[in-house]
Amino acid sequence: MQQRNIDMFVMTNRENFTPADLMLVKEKLQQMDDEKFMLVQTIEFQKPIIMLIISIFLGYLGIDRFLLGDIGLGVAKLLTAGGCGIWQIIDWFSIQDRTKKKNYQKFVENTMF
Repeated sequence: MQQRNIDMFVMTNRENFTPADLMLVKEKLQQMDDEKFMLVQTIEFQKPIIMLIISIFLGYLGIDRFLLGDIGLGVAKLLTAGGCGIWQIIDWFSIQDRTKKKNYQKFVENTMF
C-alpha cells in the first residue's frame, strides 16, 4: 500500500475517528492490500458534527440513535420524548464520540474479511 494513499485517507477522515482509533486505522491500512483499500474508500462514515446538529434538533425523537444503529434506544427515546429532555441533553455532549466509535466499528467490520 502506498503511503501517499494512506495519508490521504487519514487526512480526509480524521474528523470521523478518535485520535487513538485513527492511529489503529492507519496501522490497518498499512497492512492492507490495494483491493481491500479500494473497498475501504467506499465506506461512508457518519459525520460527527452532522450527528450533533441532528441530535440538537431531532434528538427528542430519537433520530440520532436510529442513525447510529441503536434502534432499541431510539424507540425508547422516542417514546419518552428524549427522557423528558434529560436524555436528549446528555446525548448532545456524547453524540460526537459515539459517532466516531461507530465509524471505527464500521471500518473494522469492513476490513475483517
